[in-house]
Amino acid sequence: MPQSPGSVPGPATGTNPATDPDHPRHPAEAAARADGLTALDRVVTGCRACPRLVEWREETARTKRRAYLDWDYWARPIPGFGPPDAPLLLVGLAPAAHGANRTGRIFTGDPSGDLLYAALHRLGLADRAESVRHGDGLKLNGVRITDPVRCAPPDNKPTTTERDTCRPWITRELELLRPTVRTVVALGGFAWQALLPALTAAGWSVPRPRPVFGHGAHVTLPARDGGAPLELYGCYHVSPRNTNTGRLTVPMLRELLRTAARTAGLAPAEE
Repeated sequence: MPQSPGSVPGPATGTNPATDPDHPRHPAEAAARADGLTALDRVVTGCRACPRLVEWREETARTKRRAYLDWDYWARPIPGFGPPDAPLLLVGLAPAAHGANRTGRIFTGDPSGDLLYAALHRLGLADRAESVRHGDGLKLNGVRITDPVRCAPPDNKPTTTERDTCRPWITRELELLRPTVRTVVALGGFAWQALLPALTAAGWSVPRPRPVFGHGAHVTLPARDGGAPLELYGCYHVSPRNTNTGRLTVPMLRELLRTAARTAGLAPAEE
């Protein structure tokens, strides 16, 4: 029987958090054991640590949307997408209920993703402009995309507890990317706020007071071990709410992504 929203999972006494996907500490324990991004991407798809999100993603997959009645929804957590040695990382919010929760790939199957992948292709950072579903052959060039919350939340609003429970996945992802990642773009204020503690945990120094989000916000984060610093940029989220109102335009998005790509050492295509 599905648990009510906000209920706390109750694993059986003696279960191992690393192997029990229902355990509230599963993300922390399982992520820490992942020895590479391939392993991390595989294990995250089995997580069931947040009962409200599990219930919502599975209910959405059962009821579907009229336009997608013939789809077999993914209905699992969404792994990051892109090469494991990417110097540029883009971070969103959470999967869309009928987007990534349906297609199995981050930012795929909804207007936000259509805009983002088209912009990446225009800059030469993706080999095509369309992202259809997990496993369709799309390749990103020097870019990886991820979310701080891996399951679709009701009303696109994760709770604070859900965000914090999910944080070990992106923290470990950042740790594994450290040899190559040089620039991170936070797509929206939620991503910015969720990233700051994850970046601290992964080994970079975040200044106090914490930097404030805004479109074009930029801060350099030194590595605490003396390694390469990280450039963090803010970008308005690519949601229809922002694009339909003109708060974020296609030229604004392309220019910020071009700047971030250059900072990461990539050579984006010119207009």
